[in-house]
Amino acid sequence: MAEAIRSFRDLGVWQKGIELVVECYRLTEGFPKSELYGLTSQLRRAVVSVPTNIAEGRGRRSTKSYLHFLDISYGSLMEVETLIEIAVRLTFIPADARESLLTRTGEIGRMLNGLVNSLERKLTAEDSGS
Repeated sequence: MAEAIRSFRDLGVWQKGIELVVECYRLTEGFPKSELYGLTSQLRRAVVSVPTNIAEGRGRRSTKSYLHFLDISYGSLMEVETLIEIAVRLTFIPADARESLLTRTGEIGRMLNGLVNSLERKLTAEDSGS
């Protein structure tokens, strides 16, 4: 039997999101200083948004609100993927780092989709009075 989810900290997708934040922060330390307020800042803000929106949504009182924040989290994840691609094309990060990062973002995306699907089923059941 799976352990009960008592907090956002118990969610595997949140934990993976935190790991991605740490990896992206470490990678951006090597970006040119001229990008501190550009690509570095934008990538860091976007990647931080992934787990923070999962946490904020989990803290909301309604399933609809939770789904809204998961939607924002997923959008931020797509922004991260785009910014990674830009960083690779500007040769700020090597292509092999891109593959590792995109593997992580893909996993997080699938986990987010699974959570969304589960919550949508719950919402449908609530709406039908089941």
